[in-house]
Amino acid sequence: MRHNVKGRKLGRTTAHRKAMFRNQLASLVEYERIRTTLPKAKELRPIAEKLVTQGKKDTLHARRQVNRWLPRRDLVKKVFDEIAPRFGERPGGYLRIVKLGPRQGDGAEMALVEFVELGETVAAESEKKKKS
Repeated sequence: MRHNVKGRKLGRTTAHRKAMFRNQLASLVEYERIRTTLPKAKELRPIAEKLVTQGKKDTLHARRQVNRWLPRRDLVKKVFDEIAPRFGERPGGYLRIVKLGPRQGDGAEMALVEFVELGETVAAESEKKKKS
């Protein structure tokens, strides 16, 4: 029995899984929306939500905690200066996972992971796509 064993292994070693989530978090912070498989999205959500919660604290220790997951300093700055202030009054639930259906090649269930309150640039881009 798997008592108190949480999370999916996703067919990867621990180091590979951590590296993959670091890369996905970096892309999520940079573009505020990423497309991935549904199991990866479900595993990514708690990590990303903890980053935003740390961003709301805005202390040196919180910055160091976020720096462990994000590889670039400009992304850490974006979490604290742009993303976290958007969710100041919100007690949690910062991400949305939208199911997209099966992938063409192998039939893997795909999902879109995005912040609930998207920034102006991302919202403007999606409006352009809808119009054209």
